[in-house]
Amino acid sequence: MELAAHRFKEQARTALDDRILQDSFARIGGKFGDARSAAVAGLPEFDALRDEGLAIKSHVLDHLDVYLERFEAAVTARGGKVHWAATPAEAREAILAVARAAGARTVTKGKSMVAEEIGLNPFLEQNGVEPIETDLGEYIIQLADEPPSHIIAPAVHKTKAQVSDLFHEHHARYGKTRKLTDGGDLVAEAREVLRQKYIDADMGITGANFLVAETGSTVIVTNEGNGDLTQSLPRVHLVLASIEKVVPTLEDVSTLLRILARSATGQEMSVYTTFSTGPKRDGDLDGPEEFHVVLLDNGRSRLLGGPASEVLRCIRCGACMNHCPVYRAVGGHAYGWVYPGPIGAAIDPHFLGVKEAYHLPQASSFCGRCEEVCPMRIPLPKIMRHWREEAFRQSVTPAMQRHAVRAWAWLAARPRLYRIAARLAARGLALAGGRRGRAARLPFAGSWTAGRDMPAPEGRSFHDLWAARGREGRH
Repeated sequence: MELAAHRFKEQARTALDDRILQDSFARIGGKFGDARSAAVAGLPEFDALRDEGLAIKSHVLDHLDVYLERFEAAVTARGGKVHWAATPAEAREAILAVARAAGARTVTKGKSMVAEEIGLNPFLEQNGVEPIETDLGEYIIQLADEPPSHIIAPAVHKTKAQVSDLFHEHHARYGKTRKLTDGGDLVAEAREVLRQKYIDADMGITGANFLVAETGSTVIVTNEGNGDLTQSLPRVHLVLASIEKVVPTLEDVSTLLRILARSATGQEMSVYTTFSTGPKRDGDLDGPEEFHVVLLDNGRSRLLGGPASEVLRCIRCGACMNHCPVYRAVGGHAYGWVYPGPIGAAIDPHFLGVKEAYHLPQASSFCGRCEEVCPMRIPLPKIMRHWREEAFRQSVTPAMQRHAVRAWAWLAARPRLYRIAARLAARGLALAGGRRGRAARLPFAGSWTAGRDMPAPEGRSFHDLWAARGREGRH
């Protein structure tokens, strides 16, 4: 996908003015959040499971090399092959080599954000292999030639009318000439078109929610069953996953599965939870003849032990996006890369560089809702603050802001001057508020006051109130 994180502000303004997009998000509203709340309320031990999940993932990150080697050994022992990829280019080439060895002309694909991260689809197309997305949301945006706008709901920004237009345009070659308007009919038509694609595919590619070191299994969770068809019908099954997806045991997976779907869609469990362990064995009725796993690093190992390392605990549930007021206002495409929302603001600067992704960690009110709902308790505001500090250190932050922060720091380190300045500022804001008690415009705050008024200070300052409280306590 086109790298456009540096244009976040421009893209956010466009999104706010896009009535179709705003209608789509208004229609969804807080459904994901409401469903999560209901699911959590029905599981009294949910927070205890979050603590267990955090401990599991933290332990893995502290011993990542050990568990990756165990995973490779288990996959190999069961007849599969692991391909290590330090970079997206290496991952793409490994996948293409497997496809060419299999003589693959078409490849069915399950939903995979890592595939988006490495730009897999255009690469395969350029090399004569046709990728076919089988997740309904991914299929829709493939027809639209757009990137996903959400981790678990890639076409959440599309209306039913837009999907109807896409199907009417692209399904005519399959003899589907009637324009459909009913949601059920649209799903049925997509299912009918895709069914032959599964049968004809020479190779299937899926992602992985988890990799099990104990057994060499890969795990996917879906609600459509497309992942099962993608990995069981073709002769070759290839799993593309990033290195932090590994967990020690099947029991650990069961713990994480109990919080994944509840956090993502409010389900107790996804409709399908599929474990794949190697190629088809003698006596198996179905399954692939070859089983490959491509493990991508792409700089993740450099995060380990650093101030942003906790972001690697992410299990890709999307809860942070579903509850983020910024994401819900502008959608995923405004973020300009694969991972949008709070998780994108926390991890994209590492992948893209602070200069390219500067705006993303700035696009947060730090309300803390993302951290509150994250099943892995990732301190997303803290990590975003780290990237803000890094931008300041690298002089990526605009000069005016850097000078203002330095001036603030100088003043804050001098309590007497700070209190004098605070009293003067409070009086100035009170005057600006006038009789209404609200300032419609303020110097250096035009963007903020463009959408809201600034309430004028009322009464005494915090320092004055604190001092008075101390005097009252002494009396």
